[in-house]
Amino acid sequence: MDIQSIKNRFGIIGNSASLNYALQVASQVANTDLTVLIVGESGVGKEVFSQIIHALSARKHNPFMAVNCGAIPEGTIDSELFGHEKGSFTGAVDARKGYFETANGGTLFMDEIAEMPLGTQARLLRVLEAGEYIRVGSSKVQKTDVRVIAATNKDLMIAVQNGKFREDLYYRLNTVPIRVPSLRERREDILILFRKFAVDFAEKYKTAPIQLEEDAKSVLIQHLWPGNVRELKNIAEQISVLAQDKSVGADELRRFLPEQNTQRLPMLMNGKSGNGAQEFMNERDILYKLFFDMKKDVTELKRMFIDVLQNPAAASGLMAQESFLRDTHAENAVLEPISVKPIAQGPNQPLYFPDDHIQEHVEVDDSLNIMDMEKELIEKALKKHKGKRKDAASDLGISERTLYRKLKEYNIEE
Repeated sequence: MDIQSIKNRFGIIGNSASLNYALQVASQVANTDLTVLIVGESGVGKEVFSQIIHALSARKHNPFMAVNCGAIPEGTIDSELFGHEKGSFTGAVDARKGYFETANGGTLFMDEIAEMPLGTQARLLRVLEAGEYIRVGSSKVQKTDVRVIAATNKDLMIAVQNGKFREDLYYRLNTVPIRVPSLRERREDILILFRKFAVDFAEKYKTAPIQLEEDAKSVLIQHLWPGNVRELKNIAEQISVLAQDKSVGADELRRFLPEQNTQRLPMLMNGKSGNGAQEFMNERDILYKLFFDMKKDVTELKRMFIDVLQNPAAASGLMAQESFLRDTHAENAVLEPISVKPIAQGPNQPLYFPDDHIQEHVEVDDSLNIMDMEKELIEKALKKHKGKRKDAASDLGISERTLYRKLKEYNIEE
């Protein structure tokens, strides 16, 4: 099936080269049983690509199931995927089939694969390599014939380096990678998508379609769209319902667009500027990098300050010091290292005034234990929200399931 036919069948809008390439790879790999890893930011439509692969494969008449690995609690994910026997744990009043048994012969789409616990990753690797699994509470080996399509908005290699994702599973999943481009990388498609959404919502709400003026089109194209196609669709719906005039200008459009934060936290760039690819660190890595950078800056400032005290001639205030010495006719004076209290520096003002003599030079320790920092942050968040896990997890920027895992890992009492 050609690319345009795929777009028409699955309602895909856009003509960018990066989108067309992703669709081409999906169509070529569809009629095989190879495992596929779909990567891309949240909101780009990764699940649509999994549906395309299933619909164009020989398994199209068999079950297609989608599971969000990040939404299943760690304590039940094995049961959800592989099933369990009656009485295998509290609440298991009956035996239950898992996704791999239910989707036998079909396709299983596993979204947010980076959130899967390490123990479950080992069991998934066994399924991918041998087609075998064991129900929770059973010792009998079960067979399954399921094609796995995984998806993530994280950099799995960073997760591998941090010990959060199995390297062997990463290479097993990454047999055929498909990268879905973000909306920022296909700006030529933004206006086409907006017009499509505007017409759809006009039909839904029985109104005339929204028309953008030229200045509004420029604003729309230049927006960063961190939520990608999902965010664009939401904005189109808001404007269709709330706009006073069906002809929207730039000023009115800005009322509906969220404020763009250009001062973002540190990120890792993979250097592939040719195709505009950007790989983001996960939230915790960003936080750690920010802490390390801040600590490095503070440490450097302390050292510079001590250098100024012990060697004023090497400081940036050398000119002011020399002027002070000339004015007091003390060119040959010998200055002893002193402890200082900084004051305003003028053209004929000293850089410091003496207090007490320095007794010793204190070396600033650069060491910082990441696990201790993470534990301290979690404890502070729980204390701030009075032990409410959901609120604490939201404040930390992690899922409630991840927070639960960390509480057990660090033996934190709530």
